[in-house]
Amino acid sequence: MTIFRFPVLLLLLSIFFATATKAQPSGKGVTLYGIVQDGQSKTPLPFLTLVLKSENDSAFVSGVLTDENGAFTFTALKKGAYVLQATMLGYQPLQQQVLVGELSAFLDLGVLSMVEDAKMLNEVVVTSKADEVSGKLDKKVVIVADNISQSGGSVLQTIANLPGVTVNQEGKVQLRGSDKVAVLIDGQQTALTGYGAQTGLDNLPASALERIEIINNPSAKYDANASAGIINLVFKKQEQQGFNGKIGMVAGLGALWVKKENLPTIRPQYQGTPKLNPSFSINYRKKSSNIFLQGDWLYSPTLNKNEFATRTYNDGTVIFQQVKRNRRTDYLTAKTGIDHSFNARNSWSISGLFNREKILDKGDNPYFEGNLENRYRLWQFLEDEVKYTAFGTSVFAHKFHQPGHTLLFTTNYSFHREDEQYFFTNTLPTSTGQDAFKLLSDEHVVDFNIDYTKPLKQGRVEAGFKGRYRSIPVNMQFFPGQNSPLDTGAGGWADYYERIPALYGNYVFESQKLELEAGLRVELVDVDYKVNPDHNTYKSDGYRYFQPFPNLRAAYKFDERKKLVLFFSRRVDRPNEVDIRIFPKYDEPELIKVGNPTLRPQFTLSAELGYKISYTRGSFYAAAFHRITDATISRIATQVPGSVLLYNVFQNTGRSWNTGAEFVWQQTLSKFLTLSANATIYRSAFGAYTVVNQYPVPTTYSAEKQERTSGNFKLNALFKFPGNWEAQISSVYLAPDLLPQGRIGSRYSLDVGIKKSVQGGKGEWVLNATDLLNTMQLHKSIRGTDFQLESTDYYETQVVRVGYHWKF
Repeated sequence: MTIFRFPVLLLLLSIFFATATKAQPSGKGVTLYGIVQDGQSKTPLPFLTLVLKSENDSAFVSGVLTDENGAFTFTALKKGAYVLQATMLGYQPLQQQVLVGELSAFLDLGVLSMVEDAKMLNEVVVTSKADEVSGKLDKKVVIVADNISQSGGSVLQTIANLPGVTVNQEGKVQLRGSDKVAVLIDGQQTALTGYGAQTGLDNLPASALERIEIINNPSAKYDANASAGIINLVFKKQEQQGFNGKIGMVAGLGALWVKKENLPTIRPQYQGTPKLNPSFSINYRKKSSNIFLQGDWLYSPTLNKNEFATRTYNDGTVIFQQVKRNRRTDYLTAKTGIDHSFNARNSWSISGLFNREKILDKGDNPYFEGNLENRYRLWQFLEDEVKYTAFGTSVFAHKFHQPGHTLLFTTNYSFHREDEQYFFTNTLPTSTGQDAFKLLSDEHVVDFNIDYTKPLKQGRVEAGFKGRYRSIPVNMQFFPGQNSPLDTGAGGWADYYERIPALYGNYVFESQKLELEAGLRVELVDVDYKVNPDHNTYKSDGYRYFQPFPNLRAAYKFDERKKLVLFFSRRVDRPNEVDIRIFPKYDEPELIKVGNPTLRPQFTLSAELGYKISYTRGSFYAAAFHRITDATISRIATQVPGSVLLYNVFQNTGRSWNTGAEFVWQQTLSKFLTLSANATIYRSAFGAYTVVNQYPVPTTYSAEKQERTSGNFKLNALFKFPGNWEAQISSVYLAPDLLPQGRIGSRYSLDVGIKKSVQGGKGEWVLNATDLLNTMQLHKSIRGTDFQLESTDYYETQVVRVGYHWKF
């Protein structure tokens, strides 16, 4: 295939310089519970000795006594086959086969009867996880501290290096070619990372996180929103007793040299941009209570955008332009909370997260017609934006007598304010105008969840309820100057309201050879979007649906090392409020973005077949997947007749398909070197469609069916040297990919990092460089009815950092 060519050769040459992502630790193991009773009288048998042995060699594993109720509990069990034995005078010896599998952290053997006649007893299954791909094959887990080459950067930079993940031209995370991804914080949706959309990832410091979980096939327990999958960001939290914590400081420089010089007559682009990321986390745990506090600050001036474009119209007009945006970002995050156990059965946790993001953008957009001597417009702007986010959560947990039998009540409240001001200078050949607009948006979200879990003899059942109320009042005011391009009739107010009650149920079963997880989520969604009656184009709108969202996971275990898994699910992607927002945005005055209140949800059917084989010091995972999406949401650019202005509007464009395969390989070659590789290859297709962009005037656009094969390759290695030195190099290649009206070009980057552990393992020094060769750039080709646009964005990707962290 020609799409891979030279960059693939570079990747193959750099295989010895890549970085391995480590799997999530197995944690505290599995808990096994049961009750022993007399088979005839049904009375419990107290203070009976039970012994658990390995089935393979009869080696002793653990022993316990039943309590006064005949109940027993084994904890911290690892994956494997066991035999449970008990003897008591007057009873025939009890022997029970126990299989520790990969699906449930708690198991209930139920009632075991000691009678005179022997009885064949059922097997039991327990969960454990290992390797980069979990035993269930449903997610990948990466420890952030192990990612040396991105230490001190943002969450977005860290995620971009993970298996199966890419970042598109708008800075959104994609899983297997789709950006319909939900980003959670500690398993919860928040305004910080977006409800159904992605926000804040390019500024959220990765230093705040313990690990990142990539879930391609979520169960019914998760919201049905996000057809491509879920990325769960798990914040740091210590478990050991007493006072402990960690502090760190990372500093660096970005944009070490200029990728492409500016077009004439504009201000310089950022170069040598400083980066600072101090962080701390402290924890105090004593007996039944735990208090934690962590904070991160990211100061990051960045050449956020540096796009050079050529627009060619059918009438022969050719326009050259540059969009340069120098950005200064201050990003502060603090999280605190307390966990308290009232007794062995009841506990309560309350936590709060606060975030303040300050953005100052200074932009220059020059426009030339025909040649670079004929500038007809210089658009300069200052964006002054402050975002505030506050998120609070309260969890009350009740544990029944049976281990793993729980009932959770969770309440979340999220507030997000967007206070944005733009000031423009519009320089034309005969005049200079001063324009401005101000936007204020306040988002309020209340969630209430009930989650119930009961372990079974060979699995578990889960059920729950979720209710959500969300409101977002937005106000936009325009302040036009001389010869202003601002559309003052498109301002005013608009209010968004969302109400979602949902129910779910999930059943998990496992035997020695088979695994089954089947669930159903039912959602009733009611969305109202109220538009001020003076808007010159759009009117109030909304939508409602009552839909089921099933999911299925079925697996066959050939043996302990090989497994085949089938996934099936139906999911939805609801338009976010910014997708339907009625106000045009003017950071580019000739390529204007605006929402569409008639936008509707898209629904996706997904199927996947995965196979994993584990071998000595390594594993290989392969999966084939297929997705069919109806009412696909896409941005469509149209040209207003008689004008060179382009308008980008979200539309439902019909059916699309995504079919492909993913491969994940990892191998520890020696105590000095671990290699891993990840490849995703897929074919995307958009069916033929016709849409009408209503803003600013009705304009029809039609497209034929489009298809393209794309993919990405990541080759990584981790080196461990004497003297507590570690080194990492990551090589990434992204093949050309399909856009709704064109394509995006290939991309390549190389990241490196080294780490030195000092002070007996309590301290560490890190030095790294992202996009060391400064090769990452975005090339796009867009074709409309009467125009073609070719653009390349030479934004800042090259950053060198040095940092120190100390644990106490």
